[in-house]
Amino acid sequence: MRITGSILALGLVLGLSACNTMKGAGEDIQSGGSAISDQATETQRSM
Repeated sequence: MRITGSILALGLVLGLSACNTMKGAGEDIQSGGSAISDQATETQRSM
């Protein structure tokens, strides 16, 4: 029982950290997309 609880706790911790990592990656990708969009708009206005 103790091993099962330890494995369950480890899985929970790893799962939560993976969610946090994916959230951060999503925010980075969104930020990059916004920068590209802003630059494209600026280039279009200057043409």
